[in-house]
Amino acid sequence: MAGLPAGRYDRAAAARVLAGVAGAKAFARVGEHLGGARRIVPDVVPLDGQLTGPQLEYLQSRMRPCSPDLVVSAAAKVGWRDSGGVANVAHCGPLGAVVPVAAREATLALWGALATMDGAELTDHERAVMDATTTDKDPLEILRVGIDTTARALVQHAYLADQTPHRTAAEFARGMRDSGIFAVVANTWFWGLQSSTFRRGMIPVRLVAQADGTVRYAAETVEVLRAMKQTAVADAHETLRRATVDEGLPVEAALRKYDVLLGQISRQYALLPAGEQPRCLANMSVDGVRLLPGVVDTFVETFVQLLDLVELEPAEIEETGVETADEVFEVPDMTCSHCTNTITGVLEALGVRVAGIDLDTKEVVAAFPSDEVRSQSFEAIRGRGYTVVPR
Repeated sequence: MAGLPAGRYDRAAAARVLAGVAGAKAFARVGEHLGGARRIVPDVVPLDGQLTGPQLEYLQSRMRPCSPDLVVSAAAKVGWRDSGGVANVAHCGPLGAVVPVAAREATLALWGALATMDGAELTDHERAVMDATTTDKDPLEILRVGIDTTARALVQHAYLADQTPHRTAAEFARGMRDSGIFAVVANTWFWGLQSSTFRRGMIPVRLVAQADGTVRYAAETVEVLRAMKQTAVADAHETLRRATVDEGLPVEAALRKYDVLLGQISRQYALLPAGEQPRCLANMSVDGVRLLPGVVDTFVETFVQLLDLVELEPAEIEETGVETADEVFEVPDMTCSHCTNTITGVLEALGVRVAGIDLDTKEVVAAFPSDEVRSQSFEAIRGRGYTVVPR
């Protein structure tokens, strides 16, 4: 786009700069940052699975032309302090709070490895390319954001675990990687959609299981995501056109004036030359190699290792006058530890304390904070393919 300071928009050149700085060496020392076992106490607030008023308002105003029936809302909201003492808020689905918690710990480990790298010294030309093409100028910062984005993608898609054949967090993470879902997110979602829907505990996706055990996006999902992306690009272009043509502002002045609005749409999309499609720098081929698969593989395997190091402790339940006495129910088709782990995860994701599970008697002992949560829990267990027999 004419008028850009310091250089011209060049996505391919920016991808080459990123690859040159953040290759495989970026995570060579990630194992040193895993740490040991850690206990984390998440505060889990069950949700009813229906889109809330604020979610619907955001969908209607910022996700055109997505319809409510394509959007899935999380099963619960989770708050916790990570191993670094930082407060976190996320959402979870049927696999429970361990997914966002372990994803955060994996992010911290990869960030730690990244921090051991020396800062990148860019040439004047490389810096001009980055200034004109990307919102984040520093390649290491781009990679840092990419790690966080990978974590968000895993956590969000875990809301849909019931639409996949995977029944544990480790199976799910590897299944998403092997299905190429992370690359689909990078290529299909528009900038800003992931972070904004992540914060709201929603995902505009349906998954379809394949015969080989992988999953793919449903056809209507791909169609709507592409339409939303084109709408976002068009909105960004129109904002910048009004500022530079109707108001006569230089590009940099326009970007400053409409920083808030373009932050909601995308500054990067506003700078796209006419006819050019946005592409993820890390998923572009540089000399036949893409950076994204290596980042995803490292993240997923780090996440799986951390599942064995993270122990979740249920938050203490304050006395509220609500009866939470233990209740016994039966699950006749519960046959192995895989089944007990699945049922425990479903219940804990809804804030239910599990006192015990006996494979021999098929009995589950749990404390439900309300009749509503009890009903939601039984329905969620049935949704995983099990039979529930209340006493």
